[in-house]
Amino acid sequence: MKKIIFTLVSFLFLNSAHAAWFDGRPTSFAALAKQVKPAVVNISTTKTVKRQPMRAPRSPFGQQDPFEEFRRFFEEGGGGGVPREEEQHSLGTGFVISKEGDILTNNHVVGDADEIIVKLSDGRKFKASVVGRDERSDIAIIKIQAKELLPFAKLGDSDLAEPGDWVMAVGNPFGFEHTVTVGVISAKGRVIGDAKAPFAKFIQTDASINPGNSGGPLFNINGEVIGVNTMIYGMGTGIGFAIPINLAKEEIPQLISKGSVTRGWLGVQIQRLTPELAESYGLLQEQGALIGSVYPSSPAESSGLKRGDIVVEYDGKKIEDPFDLSAYVAQGPIGKVIKLKVLRQGKEMMLEAKIGKRQEEEQAAAAKPEAGKPEAALDILGMAVRAITPDESRRLNLPPAQQGGVLIDQVQPGSAAEDHDIRAGDILLEINDTKIGTAADYDQTVKKLKKGSIVRLLVGRGPMTIFVAFKI
Repeated sequence: MKKIIFTLVSFLFLNSAHAAWFDGRPTSFAALAKQVKPAVVNISTTKTVKRQPMRAPRSPFGQQDPFEEFRRFFEEGGGGGVPREEEQHSLGTGFVISKEGDILTNNHVVGDADEIIVKLSDGRKFKASVVGRDERSDIAIIKIQAKELLPFAKLGDSDLAEPGDWVMAVGNPFGFEHTVTVGVISAKGRVIGDAKAPFAKFIQTDASINPGNSGGPLFNINGEVIGVNTMIYGMGTGIGFAIPINLAKEEIPQLISKGSVTRGWLGVQIQRLTPELAESYGLLQEQGALIGSVYPSSPAESSGLKRGDIVVEYDGKKIEDPFDLSAYVAQGPIGKVIKLKVLRQGKEMMLEAKIGKRQEEEQAAAAKPEAGKPEAALDILGMAVRAITPDESRRLNLPPAQQGGVLIDQVQPGSAAEDHDIRAGDILLEINDTKIGTAADYDQTVKKLKKGSIVRLLVGRGPMTIFVAFKI
């Protein structure tokens, strides 16, 4: 009897028109879509580009060609010799973030546009102007002038979102306006090397995202924006990426007030801890940011940071990889004093640094080995080195951190050194913390190395120094 009653109650519940949820799963997202769609806008842009003129092929008959005058007409009179202007059109999405008409979208949607048209959910169209944009985060603010106050989206907290949470994307894929797609957060903290937003750790979602969704909102189940849909993974389906809304919230005030973003700067070159590097430092995990070099007169130098330090915390926040340190520093207010927990020769220590204004360091080309040299004898590391000549030192314009050292002249193909990106033209400065000032220093140090052991090299490349570790 109890089983029959339970079955009847379950049947009535499942068929109730008022039941929105069952077993943790929504039976419909219609109410959520209706709630959030008024704040989502479609964006169409126009950009004028100049095309180089087409050139008619030269005739083998030269000036005797009976069609020569036609060719000249094609190039000169007919427009073939004059650059042509063409209009390029693109589609994207955005969402209103203030009742006055401020709209958040991707920089790559509106950045180079000559004209921006915004279409609201009720069909009205407005010309928009760019208020501010930032290429490094791929975030932009545009604005429309409406006579009345506009509905706007509520910005949530992307740090609270977790893999498995329901999300809804609303956008303009392929021109299909206000398309709603639903999925879950597949992962967080995705770092994508060739992304348009190098300072973002993306939210990955399986909610369908296509061309035209760029700049649109990713909502959580409460109708709050937790991400800006930005890109898709071209080799697969169901893999889309959104910029966390918390990153955008950090930049919105600057974009609105001054049109650009000023980023913090510490003045270090950092690198990831590979398993070999971690082992060479006696670490069990590859967590933290390894300091490869410290720029002179930088906040890092003033703080006491040194090459070879491993930063594991920034103001109490764990540093999982170098990206974390770059992002925290970039987002830090200029002049703020922050605390860094570092590992130096196996010991923990705390340092304080004042965030400076980001500078764009010039990148110098690494030295290239001369062609046509005879092969030199390769050692246990699979390398041949030699002294740096005065002419090379002047030509390379070596910074103070790279004074001394020996030039890596050759690297054996297929060796562990080559596999770990040691290049001919690099300057070798240290082996296992032993300074290498001359070829004799190198020879004496290499003789002590044994096959099967881990070796850590400090090499100079252009203006940078980097650590490389591998098993001999």
